[in-house]
Amino acid sequence: MADRAGDGKAALVTGSTAGIGRAIALALAAEGFSVALNGRRPEAEAEEVLAGARRACGGSGTCMYVRADVSGEEGREALFEAVRSRFGRLDVLVNNAGVTTGGRRDMLELTEEAMLGVLRTNLVGPFLLGSRFAELMMKGEGARYMVNISSISAYLPSVNRADYCISKAGMAMMTKLFAARLAPHGVRVFEIRPGIIRTGMTAPVAAKYDTLIGGGLLPLGRWGEPEDVARAVLAVARGHHDYTTGEVINVDGGFHISRGAL
Repeated sequence: MADRAGDGKAALVTGSTAGIGRAIALALAAEGFSVALNGRRPEAEAEEVLAGARRACGGSGTCMYVRADVSGEEGREALFEAVRSRFGRLDVLVNNAGVTTGGRRDMLELTEEAMLGVLRTNLVGPFLLGSRFAELMMKGEGARYMVNISSISAYLPSVNRADYCISKAGMAMMTKLFAARLAPHGVRVFEIRPGIIRTGMTAPVAAKYDTLIGGGLLPLGRWGEPEDVARAVLAVARGHHDYTTGEVINVDGGFHISRGAL
């Protein structure tokens, strides 16, 4: 088998039992990375995606599943210890785990409990996880990457998903902060900003998006797929952007392009 960018290297993808995270984990495994998959469900329920990752890596990497909730210190520490013990290194950290607003409630009706729940999973957890793993990544050699999976909600206000928007806007600044802090240690940091991606999270509003996309909302005229995001992560992991850090990569079918008439 031809040399692959991940041969001998390790990656962690949080929230990787379904959707975007699953696609990223499988893509990294196929690239030869040893991959730590993560989620909150029991390992038995993650067996299908774990088996897929093991098949994808063709036996050259070692894939494992770590049940842990990144929103809590105990879960983050469990992830760190599992990766450190199994791989002894980390070359790619993908902060993908995330939740959305429950019930898409009006921002004026948000409760403190609901808002803090979203922020702990989408922003506080990834920040503290990144800080913990930075210790391991700074000790490594060669190119290492932190990739934060954000959203077009980082800049697009949705008044019925205020907590989600705030969490993703915070992740945009988190990316810049880590990029500045870790650059002297050879760690590049990226924010990947997906648009309308076909996942379980968007399934409840699929009909609405079908209509909007059909009406010309997106310049590229189609739904995004989890594999579209995974390919963007692979471009980073393969070292295609090694003179870049702190950058946003939009994977949104051109949604971010301003097309207003002047």
